Formats: sequence, structure tokens, C-alpha cells
Amino acid sequence: MKETIRQRARDLGFDDCRFTTANPPESAVHLQRWLEQGRHGEMAYLARNAPKRANPELVLAGAKTIITLATSYAGSSAGVPASPGGESQCEGSRLAPGTLKLAGTIARYARYADYHDVLAEKLKALSGDVDQLGAPDTRSLWYVDTGPLLERDLAQRAGPGFIGKHTNLISRQLGNWFFLSEIITTLEIEPDAPEHNRCGNCTRCIAACPTNAIVAPFQLDARLCISYLTIELKGSIPVELRPAIGARIYGCDDCLEACPWNRFAREGRLMRPHARTDLEVLDLIELLSLDEAGFKTRFAGTPMLRTKRRGLLRNVCVALGNLGDPASLPALQKAAQDPEPLIAEHAKWAIETITSL
Repeated sequence: MKETIRQRARDLGFDDCRFTTANPPESAVHLQRWLEQGRHGEMAYLARNAPKRANPELVLAGAKTIITLATSYAGSSAGVPASPGGESQCEGSRLAPGTLKLAGTIARYARYADYHDVLAEKLKALSGDVDQLGAPDTRSLWYVDTGPLLERDLAQRAGPGFIGKHTNLISRQLGNWFFLSEIITTLEIEPDAPEHNRCGNCTRCIAACPTNAIVAPFQLDARLCISYLTIELKGSIPVELRPAIGARIYGCDDCLEACPWNRFAREGRLMRPHARTDLEVLDLIELLSLDEAGFKTRFAGTPMLRTKRRGLLRNVCVALGNLGDPASLPALQKAAQDPEPLIAEHAKWAIETITSL
């Protein structure tokens, strides 16, 4: 049964499929402490459903097994090793020479169609297969970054990877570039062996973080993380953190790029057809001109809709301020009159930053 499910997962395009029990994750106590310290910022949903994250049976009564699936989004630069300085030679979050001067960068995973939509169909199919293999009363639920599960802890226990010092999962076969998804089921399946931490003495990810958000090995303060600041934070970005954001307008890959395990990464089959090459280099001036309809059209079917226009243009203003080019002033002056206060505020900051240089 186990190998039947694993083979079916491969046939559907998943790059790895492992199994663990539905026992409570060991890191639940650390989650509670992290929440008490307020390091989750404005992500209130993490505190709201913390009891479920600490006990999978509260997610699905009678749960016996959690199937963890990994899907690579490494892209064509897979396998490029990290340099001694901690940066990938492919410069995934930075612009190559000769490209657009006033350009913004986005996290690698967002340069595809929305992975929630891409993986949903496959997970639904595999979940149905799991139910068919069990007794008539077998029940299964599938999640792709949407369920109240401590998925990295469970994935380490299932075996596809280990939690690195940057708090993300690292795979010896896929590096850092992969999505996690799960099927929680009442079907009992023999668990796989857990993975063990293999970071050793390496601290490249900690050194690479522009905002020092990795406050200690295996400890992240989300309130300092650029991915949080540019995606999850809905209000104003703290002024003292804006310069460190650079030209990043949606997420940040720096800690992931620094990891030497990326030398083993490989391009995945499932995400390849959904690559959005138009998102590899983004013209910041063009983005700043988008109205609501233009924003929705430009980013339809991508994860970037999550920020809404107000959030993305807030980030664009910060990026332009950091780039410091006076050529962006006319666009920023127009943005400073935007009816959305969040955009106007950050545009004014960018103008002041550029004119003070």
C-alpha cells in the first residue's frame, strides 16, 4: 500500500512522498513560546489555531497518518552551488548585469502560477486514491500551506528534509527550493524514518539575512523578516527596516540561497509548465502606474495577488527609495497623491530618501 501511494505521487508529479504518524509534533511547545514572545507579528491566525497545530487529531478525528509531499520549484538554475560568501552564483534575488535599472525582485516561488492552485488538483486526486485503498470509512484531508499543521516538524519526522538554522526545511535531494503539502488520513500506514539535522557548523543563512531576522540558530523573528514585511504585514513597514529591503518587492530568498545544500537541487516536473518568465524582472515604474484593475490583470493567477495593490505598491515605493535614482521621482510624486494612504506614505518616504542623497 505504501509503495502504491508513493508511486502514484510520483506519477502525479510530486518529487518526494514520505509518511509519518499523526502523533503531536514535538515542536508544539516551541510554537507556544514563539507566540507568547509575539514573534508572529500580525499573523493572528497562527495563535488562533495553535491547539490544532499541536494535535493533528483536532484537525481530523481518528487521524493515523500524515503523508508529506515535496514539489520542487528550483527552476532552470537548480544545482548551482552557493559561493563561500553565502550567495548563489545564479544571483537568484538580484539582477544580472545589463538588465533593467529600476527593477524589483520577487521570491523564486512567486515566479510561477499560484502553487495553491497548481497542487490542489494533484492533492485531491492522491487523497482520493488513499481513501480508495483504505476501508470504506477511510477519511482524508489534503492541505497545501492552508491547514493548521506544523508541516516542517512533521516533514522532518516523515523524512523528506530537516529543519535548517533558518527555520525552513532543507532536502538533501531538492535543496531549499520546494513546496510542502500534506494529506492527513485515518488510514494507518507504516511511517518512514525521520531525517536528522545536517547543518553542522554552517551559519551562512544567518549571516545572509539582511535584517538579522534569524535571531539565533533555528529561531526566527517574523517581525524582522523581509518576507513578512513585504507580504504578511498589512500596514506601514517600520522606517528603520526599509533600507535593508533593497529592491525586494515580494518576499526574500537570501537565507535560502545561501544554503550549500542547493548544489543538489533539481528542477521539478510539476511546476515547470507553470513558470511565469514575465515575473523574473519587474519594472518598478511600470508597477507604480498600475490601478486596481491593472494590478489584478498583471498578477492574475499568481501568489502576488495576496498583497493587494496597496501592499505591492507600498513595497515598490520602498524599493525605489532604496535604489535612489532621481529618474523615479516623477512616478513617486504621482504616487504620493494616491488615494490609498499606505502608498502615499511610502512614496513620500522614497522621495525624501532620494532627494537627501
